[in-house]
Amino acid sequence: MTGERDPAETLERIGYLLERTGAPTFKAAAFRKAAATVRAIDPVLLRRAAEAGLLENVPGLGASTAGVVVDVLAGRAPEYLVRLEASTPADLENDSGANAMFPIPDLTGDALALRGALRGDCHLHTDWSDGGDNLEAMAGAAAALGHEYLVVTDHSPRLRVAHGLSEERLRHQRAAVDRLNETLAPFRVLTGVEVDILADGRLDHDDETLASCDIVVASVHSRLAEDPEAMTRRMVAAVSHPHVDILGHCTGRLIAGRQRAESRFDAGAVFDAAAAHGTAIEINCRPERLDPPRRLLQRALDAGCQFAIDSDAHSVAQLAWQPFGCARAAELGLTAERVVNTLPVDELLRWTNAPPR
Repeated sequence: MTGERDPAETLERIGYLLERTGAPTFKAAAFRKAAATVRAIDPVLLRRAAEAGLLENVPGLGASTAGVVVDVLAGRAPEYLVRLEASTPADLENDSGANAMFPIPDLTGDALALRGALRGDCHLHTDWSDGGDNLEAMAGAAAALGHEYLVVTDHSPRLRVAHGLSEERLRHQRAAVDRLNETLAPFRVLTGVEVDILADGRLDHDDETLASCDIVVASVHSRLAEDPEAMTRRMVAAVSHPHVDILGHCTGRLIAGRQRAESRFDAGAVFDAAAAHGTAIEINCRPERLDPPRRLLQRALDAGCQFAIDSDAHSVAQLAWQPFGCARAAELGLTAERVVNTLPVDELLRWTNAPPR
């Protein structure tokens, strides 16, 4: 690295690598925000502020991000970047790995065929809620992966820590999607929501709001350790709801980082209800989730359920995580015919009974 490297590009590179290493979204977002801040400052003034030790006082910058800018302008390799790039340099440069902790599986045979059959991604988040990238960036990255569509499923309002969308904000997002679709054809962005399943089995949006979405993913995010009988009632009510299309990360487990045990519920009752009501079970591809575990995935297969293999991405880098789910699905013999996001977009919308738009 030389002093000629652009400080904003370096900050963006760090943000990207943080996403790939599974860091919390807010950390990566801080570096992207800093990059935008730096780009808006006259280069001469930026250098003067760096030399005077004043960058940390600039809104949008902090100690870590300012330190990166100072190093780049001084011709030094920022330690933050060096450490990230040294983690797994080959994987990070050739895009063969999801991150240093979770290398993306090298798919072959049925798993490779299943990945090739996927036409879109039905569960992901943008900066409208707790994602790190905007709609345009997520759509562009999905198209670059060969997808024909994506479904934006930002959180519902009860999940305040994730800046969930109220009904009004969801309407504004839908208008933004409509404007974006005017420029992206033939690629499509579909509107959706990841709606919370509340303690009594109700959903965190009213029926009219849910009916206006193309896809509804319903997930449990609260009281994950409650007794199995109560959890079963919540989940059966959700998968039986006429506007719910997909049951998201059904056990809520986390198997890496800040680990969390599976929620306990009657899998037979939940999956039988899902099959009866045509609600797909999500195969969540986030490497710290890999939900459901194999034994429950097998139970859902035996129940006759349909499935959605979703990245649950919170950034452009994480859209590449679908192979994790494809590998697990293929192990158990799941074929493309039972995976809803292998459908062309018009067939997917017919499956969901989404309203014409």
